[in-house]
Formats: sequence, C-alpha cells, structure tokens
Amino acid sequence: MSDFLWGVSTSAFQIEGAFDAGGRGPSVWDEFTPVHDNDTASVACDHYHRWREDVELMTQLGVNAYRFSIAWPRIQPTGKGPANAEGLDFYDRLVDALVEAGIAPVATLYHWDTPLELEAEGGWLNRDVADRFADYTSLVADRLADRVKMWIPINEPAMVTLQGYAIGEHAPGKTLLFDALPTAHHLNLAHGRAVEVLRSANAQAVGTANNHTPAWPATPDDVAAAEAYGEIHNWLYADPLLSGRYPGAVADLLPIRDGDLQVIHRPLDFYGVNYYNPTRLRSPSEGNPLPFELVEIDEFPRTGFGWPVVPSGLTEMISALRERHPDLPPVYVTESGCSFPDRIADADRISYLDGHLKAALAADVSGYFVWSLLDNFEWEAGYSQRFGLVHVDYDTQVRTPRDSFHWYREAIRGGRR
Repeated sequence: MSDFLWGVSTSAFQIEGAFDAGGRGPSVWDEFTPVHDNDTASVACDHYHRWREDVELMTQLGVNAYRFSIAWPRIQPTGKGPANAEGLDFYDRLVDALVEAGIAPVATLYHWDTPLELEAEGGWLNRDVADRFADYTSLVADRLADRVKMWIPINEPAMVTLQGYAIGEHAPGKTLLFDALPTAHHLNLAHGRAVEVLRSANAQAVGTANNHTPAWPATPDDVAAAEAYGEIHNWLYADPLLSGRYPGAVADLLPIRDGDLQVIHRPLDFYGVNYYNPTRLRSPSEGNPLPFELVEIDEFPRTGFGWPVVPSGLTEMISALRERHPDLPPVYVTESGCSFPDRIADADRISYLDGHLKAALAADVSGYFVWSLLDNFEWEAGYSQRFGLVHVDYDTQVRTPRDSFHWYREAIRGGRR
C-alpha cells in the first residue's frame, strides 16, 4: 500500500474564518440563516492565521495527503475579474508548506462558498456561472498546478442542488423542489469546463468528489421510490461525468444544449466518494410533490447528527458505481467521518472510523480521507456538531488531539509498513 493516500479533509468556509482579511469578498454562507444558535463562521478555527499549526498537526498525524478547499471569494471577491493577490498568496504558502512536509496537496476548487455577487445574478441557476467558474479555475491553476497532486473541481454538487436550491436547508436557502434541477446541469457543466482548464494547465490528476448514498426501499413496494431518489442523489452527477448521459427520468427536465455532455464527460484520473450513511425511501403520501419520502433507519447505531452508522453501505455504494460504470477510474474515499459529543476520549468515533476504513479497504480504494482534521463550522448546524480528530476550543482556539487522532496515526503507520 505504498501508493495509498492516507488523508484528512477540510473546507475553507468551515475552518478559515477571517471573513474580512486578505481582500476576501462575501459568500452566500456569510449571512445565511437560520443557523443553530445564530453561529457564524467569521472566526471558526481561525485556520487563515493558524494554518502552520494545522500543518504541524497533520505532520504529527502522519498523513501523506490533505484535502482542502480554496475559497472562491478569496480569489475573486465578486466572482469575476482578476485574481486577488493576497488570496492566492495564502494558498501558495499553504501548498508550499504541505509539499515541504511530504503531504500531497489535494485541492477542491468549490466547496459551496459561492461569491455573493454571483448568487445575486442567479448563482447556479444561471448558466453563465460555468464560464465564471472556468475563469476562476484558470487563476488558481496558473499559480498552483505545478504542486497540487490532485484536483477536485466541485464538492458534492448533489448537496448544492438538493439542500441549497431544492429544500432550502443550506445557502442560498431556496425551496424550488424540481425547479432546482437546472443547477445540477450547470454544476456538471462547470465541472467539465474546469477539467478543460486544469488539463491545459498540466494538472497532475483531476477527478471529482460526489456525495453518495445507497437508496434502500422501505418495502418491496417502494422500489420505484428508492430508484427515483437514487437517480437524483447519485446518478444525476455520476452518469454524465462518467458516461456522458443523464438518467432518463430527469434528462428532459434539464437545460441541456448541444455539446454540453461532451464538455461534462471528460476523462477523469480518479473518482472521489463522500459517504456518510444510506437513505431509506418509501412511496409518497398523498399531496407530496416528490416521488419519494424519507424513512428513518433505526436499526443501527447513530452519530451525533442522528445518522445511521452503516460501514457496509460504503462498500455497497462503490460496488454499485463499478457495476453501473465498468470503466470507473481509481476510487478514493474523499470524505468519511462522524459527529459525536464534545469529548477527547471518543471511542465511538474510533469505532466508526475503524468500520468504515475496513469497508473502504475491502472495496479496493486508492485512498481514504477522514472528515475532518478539525472540529469546524458545520453549516446550518453551526458549532453544535463536532467531526474533528482534533478538538477545537472555539473561545481560545486551542487544538487538542482526540483519542481518534492517535488511533488514526497508528492505523496509518500499520498500513504504510
């Protein structure tokens, strides 16, 4: 397993803080409501100022890869125009430090923090955002492509569409239901445009990181409901990227133009799977405009978020991807983690990670990235959920490795022997 990537993942908005530092512009998440306890990410983990300390933590942990995201509003404060030099300089220093420490930089270009001005122009509902994203990608690639090992254009587009535009749980908080589907096509199109730009910049490897969930029917009579949900959550994004087609049930609802699928369907060097839990579905009740309803999965242990702990679902999902797409490139688990109560002795997290790491290895993946290195701002849940291998005291910014940190360090050492 000498080439296996043992990593951790974070995202810019969730850890950086420093909203007003270094020329950063506002994002759709800066003032999004409602968030638990009126929390904001204006400070978060203050990674913008404490990144050296966090790189040292990764060195102690022994990872050989770090997946982080670049904040679009730090590079283009309005989502357009020339690069903000201070923003590029920040990531340039971070990448240099990672390379010096022997940690491969794995850069995500978009982890949900759309520049606010672009959202005012329609955000991902506006086809033009794909062109803006290509411009942004070019600015970042020109500076960092010589050192970043792996590139992920867009993180979890399914959650942008479903939670941000369909049901309003995430920024920008729209409740469009099926009228949100154009955002899926524009996200996929932006991915394809970014791949073109990264290839022209001689990027070392380009892939994606999609959120996947096995869709389980509640009863034998609910298979159609589960299939409908699976198409929207899983295959609406995987299929066009991997085979140049959309699932038949939704293709007619998308604003596809001639040539779009050729842009979206670019060869990928790897495929990233973000997995947290399966989803159970039943047929909709009367008056429900959706073709499915979610059902509680209550026969498994649960995380602090209430998500069922089902390691076998990861293996199931990767198997389904390979069956549906036989030419699937090497697979990495680009996010795997859990929230649990605020304590240092976190045996429940160790148990979770142990089960999911074993499931990932059984699925013959090429790398495993724990979500997350640090406790962080957990979107609409604010600071109420803690995912970190490292505990963060948000009042003092003191970082304290949890027992799971030490467990993962030993797992890495054992796996790299």
